[in-house]
Amino acid sequence: MMRLLHTRLRLAEDRGIALISVIAIGAVIALLVATAIATSIASVKASRESQDTSGALAAAYAGVEEYQSLLANNPAYVRFGNSASRYTTPPGRPDLKSDVTLPTGAAANTAFELGPTGEWTDVPGSSGTADFRYEVNNSAYDATGVVTLRSTGRVGGATRSIIADLKQEGFVAYVYFTDLETSDPNSETSTCNRYAWGSPARPSGCGEIKFDGGDVLDGDVHSNDVIVICNATFKKAVTTEYKPSSGPAYKRLNPAPTCNPQFDSGVPAFKGHIEMPPTNNALLKETRSDLTASDVPKPGCLYTGPTSIVFNNNGTMTVKSPWTKATRTAGDAATATSGSTPAACGVIAQLNSTSGATVPVPDNNVVYVQNVPGATNNVNYSATPPSGVRCTATSTLRADNGLGYPLADEKADASAYGCRNGDLFTRGAVKGKLTLASSNYIYAVGDLTYSDSKEDVLGLVGQNAVYVWNPINNSDNCLPGYCNTNRTLQAAILSVKHTFTVQNFASIGYRGELRITGSIAQRYRGPVGNGTTTSISNGYKKKYSYDTRFKYTAPPKFLAPLTTTYGVTTFIEVDPPFAANGSYR
Repeated sequence: MMRLLHTRLRLAEDRGIALISVIAIGAVIALLVATAIATSIASVKASRESQDTSGALAAAYAGVEEYQSLLANNPAYVRFGNSASRYTTPPGRPDLKSDVTLPTGAAANTAFELGPTGEWTDVPGSSGTADFRYEVNNSAYDATGVVTLRSTGRVGGATRSIIADLKQEGFVAYVYFTDLETSDPNSETSTCNRYAWGSPARPSGCGEIKFDGGDVLDGDVHSNDVIVICNATFKKAVTTEYKPSSGPAYKRLNPAPTCNPQFDSGVPAFKGHIEMPPTNNALLKETRSDLTASDVPKPGCLYTGPTSIVFNNNGTMTVKSPWTKATRTAGDAATATSGSTPAACGVIAQLNSTSGATVPVPDNNVVYVQNVPGATNNVNYSATPPSGVRCTATSTLRADNGLGYPLADEKADASAYGCRNGDLFTRGAVKGKLTLASSNYIYAVGDLTYSDSKEDVLGLVGQNAVYVWNPINNSDNCLPGYCNTNRTLQAAILSVKHTFTVQNFASIGYRGELRITGSIAQRYRGPVGNGTTTSISNGYKKKYSYDTRFKYTAPPKFLAPLTTTYGVTTFIEVDPPFAANGSYR
């Protein structure tokens, strides 16, 4: 009996323990289920937030793409924006204030709107679940060609923002650009003004110019024509509008081993047409004082007739310009009857003197040298040459453009050194950011270098040829004292109607390397030397290196192709300025 009682008590005890265990296990399971449910809900929420965040960034990129397309269709779109934006007009930073207006009417753009009541622009294809707005800052555009955009995307309750720098993909994108791979025919009606691949094609005998003799081009190269190559090294991409049905997209002068070009980044490939501007008059406009700040924020300097500009490495330049009377005009320079003489461009009496006027480099601006106007009521017209200028040679005296050209004993081409021409003669060490332009020729009469290769920028834009000056005597030899070997130019160079070339290149013997750091663009190919397929016997061997800064900036107000796009040079994500309700944070 006692054994039976003990057994029953033991069973009851076991049942109590089991019940407690079941309850405990059930509680644990319930806790695990609750945790799993909570975790699942949190995961779904986090996933949703992650999707919204990713979508908001994609929407911000969509805003940049839309703005790019608007710029491509209308380059003047850089002048549109919302001046009330804190990015467009940063508080307390007048130096970063943009000059913009809102587009109106059919051109109105909801992406420029601000605040909780302002609209957003839907991302195409998002069914209204994603949208964006953007703010533009063009304060650096006139100086660098770069416009900056802050684009904010929104999805659900998430916003994300990126800043993009957009720059014109212009001539400065290339170390070497040519429209026609032929010698300058000096005639707009010549049949040589055709592309070799065109229909009708350019006839033979137009003087195709080849890359040869150890030429080295370290930068992207483009031609609208058929590039002729023998021996040369191309370190970066080479593109051309020539698109043959078969074979290489260039003309090899002779088979190997006579001609053996080297393409470090692949053989030439097709790329569409890049249209040259017809004139550089857009730069002449930059010297007018009568235009609004939105058209010409800060006028540059205008000089008339042959002008010498020597750069000093202290940030000044010495200017001699015998014909100049007004250095800014009220109205178009060709017809202007009035003008001004700001001290920043030089005192007229000093400009007209043999010593010249030394003035600060007009930083982030333009200097233009024009022909002496023909209209008698023009503010810069002169009926007779000023003192020191002799337009016609006599039996005892040579002609003199007022700057000492031509030199004594120099054999000068009949078209050179015209006493009323807008010719610019320049050399020196540039300290600042500047574009020099002329209505006729630009002569680099010595080396042109930067005082600071990281900060200084120079553009040279000739309506006609840009020459590397090399005077010769009547025996076709270089003049004593001017037979320098090697020449250095640091600049973006553009010849709108003609060519970049070395003066008298075929008559000066081998002169070493023409070392250019920057960019060259021209209507026609200009020779800088000649010789055999392996060496240069006259003139210079090319050593052209691209100034990689031109990927992100350009000389002030430098001319762009008529057909241009805007590429993004940099992207960076920043804290979003807008909350999801559209208000500034």
